[in-house]
Parts: sequence; C-alpha cells; structure tokens
Amino acid sequence: MQIGFIGTGVMGTGIILNLLKAGQTVVVYNRTKAHAETVLTAGATWAETPEDVAAQSQLVMTMVGYPSDVEEVYTGEHGIFAGIQAGSTVVDMTTSTPALAVKLTQLAHDHDVQALDAPVSGGDVGAKNATLTVMVGGDKAAYDQVLPVFQQLGQRVNYFGGAGKGQHTKMANQIMIAGTMTGLTEMLVYAKAAELDLPQVLATLSSGGADNWSMDNYVPRILKGDYTPGFFAKHFLKDLRIALQEADRMGLDLPATTQAKLLYEAMVDDFGLGNDGTQGLIKTYEK
Repeated sequence: MQIGFIGTGVMGTGIILNLLKAGQTVVVYNRTKAHAETVLTAGATWAETPEDVAAQSQLVMTMVGYPSDVEEVYTGEHGIFAGIQAGSTVVDMTTSTPALAVKLTQLAHDHDVQALDAPVSGGDVGAKNATLTVMVGGDKAAYDQVLPVFQQLGQRVNYFGGAGKGQHTKMANQIMIAGTMTGLTEMLVYAKAAELDLPQVLATLSSGGADNWSMDNYVPRILKGDYTPGFFAKHFLKDLRIALQEADRMGLDLPATTQAKLLYEAMVDDFGLGNDGTQGLIKTYEK
C-alpha cells in the first residue's frame, strides 16, 4: 500500500521514519522541502503538492500545525481532495478541532473516501520510538483497515467512535497534560527556592505518587537547560484554546485549564517563546 504523508515536522519525521523501517513505501510533502531531507534520505519520495501526494496514495496521513493548515492541506486549490482517489482513506493526525474533523469526514465521503481523525500523544520521544498513543475517531471500517499501520508507529491505539471523537479524546489528554506541566514547573521553582538538590528531588518524586510522564521526560531537559521542542509551546497553547472552546460549548467550566492557558499565553504571546518546547514554561517564572 502506498502511503502519503504531509507534514515533516518533529512528530511527522519520527512517524515517517518508523513507517519506512516497517517496510512501508511513503511519499511526502512539506511546505519547506528542506525540512523533509531527513525522511527523503531515509527512503521517502517527494511530491510537489498535497494533490500530488493524494494522487499517488491509497492512504494519506497528515500532521501539520493548526486547524487552518489542516483545512488548506485538504481543501486548497492543490489540496488532498483535488487529487484523492475514490476508495482511499485519509487520516488527519494533527491535533485539531472536532468540528473540522466532522467537516473533513463529510467532504471525504463526497469523494467516496473514508476518513479518520487520529491525533497522538507521546511527544518527540514517542514519535521516535514508535511508542505513541493514537486516539481515533471516524469511519470504523477505515480504522480496521489502518490499524496495522497505526501499530507500526504507536504502542496503544484506541477507537472512540465517529468523526471528531479522536479529537475530543486528545482534548481530554491535553487537559491532563496542562496540569502536569504546571505542576512540574512549580515543583522545580519551589524546590530551587528551598535550595534542594534538584536531580535528587526528581529521583525521589519519580519513585513515588508524584511520578508522571511529563516530569520524567521534561525535568531532565530543564535541568540541562534544554528547551528544544519535543512539542512546541505554541501548539500546546493552540490545543488548550481548542479544549476550552469545546468545554464552553458543552457548558463546562475548567478553571485549572483556564489558568494553564493564561500561563502559556504569557510564555508564547508575552515573552515570545512559542518555538520552545512546553518545558520552557519555567522561563516565565524566571522572568
């Protein structure tokens, strides 16, 4: 099966490399071709537009930045739907809005194409090591067909129902991550002010009830002064805004998530640190 993949950022690159390692044939597109050199060197082939990717592929996967990017990639003049073959499947792995997932699924059906929304969790480490968690909504028949591909890039894959349900699940994930990121940040601020040995604090907390994925993966980076993005802070802020918009639509008040959004707005909008990883939140406390 020919796979097309659009988006060769931090996450997309790791996913594509694992697909290639699994023996898949992958054709790729990215707005900046230079950012695709790693996967092209590894054996992927290049297409000039998303339309060209779709014309060559039975399965088209996308992982781009924002919902507006998703819509352009699918519905633009040279987008996926301009070249898609009837009987194909499209899978959007971008963290986007549930409403857009529903819209794209309806457009896919108009082209006799199946669609899935399948955002992931696990960051750059998960993408590199094929240990991502994949949260899927959309056409069940498509899920059954694509499951073996998902298993080549993730260690847990779950189907949650119709179009948009994968995105809703990712919002639940991001709400949880918001709490762990603010918690680990303030833990470090407190421990430093108390003049504790920070590596020893990390080792101690990691063996007890405070242990969590974010702390285990991001605190060692912070202690090394490493703020390279496993996940861009600007994209996490986008996710928190989507989560709160969806919560508002459902009549929910999420004050802790609202506070996390305000903190990341300070990081991204006030201090211009959106291209740092999410662990860069601690810089706002220093400022």
